[in-house]
Amino acid sequence: MKSYTNLWPRITSWENLLLAARKARRRKSRRPNVARFELERESELVALRRDLLSGTYQPGAYRTFYIYEPKQRLISAAPYLDRVVHHALCNVIQPLFERRFVSDTYANRVGLGTHTALARYCQYARRFRYVLRGDVQKYFPSIDLEILYEKLCRVVRCRPTRALIWKIIAASNPQEPVVNYFPGDDLFTPLERRRGLPIGNQTSQFFANVYLDAFDHFVKEDLRLPYLRYVDDSAAFSDSPEQLRDALDGMSGFLAKERLVLHDRKSRVYRCEDGTNFVGYRVFPDRVRVPRANLRRLNRRMRRYRREFTRGKLSGPDVAQRILSWLGHARHANAAGLVGKLLQAHVLIRRGAPLVEDRGSAQPGAAVLHEMA
Repeated sequence: MKSYTNLWPRITSWENLLLAARKARRRKSRRPNVARFELERESELVALRRDLLSGTYQPGAYRTFYIYEPKQRLISAAPYLDRVVHHALCNVIQPLFERRFVSDTYANRVGLGTHTALARYCQYARRFRYVLRGDVQKYFPSIDLEILYEKLCRVVRCRPTRALIWKIIAASNPQEPVVNYFPGDDLFTPLERRRGLPIGNQTSQFFANVYLDAFDHFVKEDLRLPYLRYVDDSAAFSDSPEQLRDALDGMSGFLAKERLVLHDRKSRVYRCEDGTNFVGYRVFPDRVRVPRANLRRLNRRMRRYRREFTRGKLSGPDVAQRILSWLGHARHANAAGLVGKLLQAHVLIRRGAPLVEDRGSAQPGAAVLHEMA
């Protein structure tokens, strides 16, 4: 495995820090902390570069909050300056790992993403009769920080870059408690080892791919199965259910060495023709649906948007932006009519006057969104 030294001058270069600041600002320029940073961007970056070069840089404390859809998750927001550092680091070291990743891992990679993963999944679902769906139980809270650091150091040999990587990893705030025992553990081992990466960091998303890279190669090269992964959500295909059940045992054994556990209920073999859930869709060999749970969530959101619009807390364009974001997801499924009916059921009204009326659009819901925008 090729490793790299002398990365530090590239990470701390003025050009790289400027690029990192621009990336950290994307889609966040209206936030007060970002605006404050941008007012003094040059002086902030000069001070940051000085701290990095002197070794005095220390990550700040995280701000945490929960999201509850589709399930409860702890989200950790790093201070804005730290996000600039995360981008500066990833700008340089992520390409070194990208060339090692298998082609069929899709999360947090340029030019890929959920819809590319969905298209690949559909191809396999049409070719094979069975799919083994794998889901790592509580993935981000379970990542072992020492194992992760060792994986990164196999490629990164530059000492100051290693020191920065460890500062970022070690500064991870406490995540959801996870206690699993593996071969060789004593009673206290799970409590002694540090685990958990904060969801929300640029570095965490990249590190999560590094952590499962060896697993990807194992499935594709040792088990020799058609396979793809999105974060901790994986799928392997075959015409033989017995082959996939044997593969499940091999996967579980491999992940145990990484101190990870597959979810008992979610990791199993399915018939492709029965439909399976993947990256927010229900996939059949001949069609793609939006899962009912997603439609129920949209219905709840629409009711909330209607209340907030009626009270003047949201404007029409605000609502349109949020709905259009969801529709960008739904348009990859065969669900235009169903989604249109759901949207038409929620007419936004303020002070007794409807914001828009259905005008018989050929595409249900299109007139609503057009007028709101």
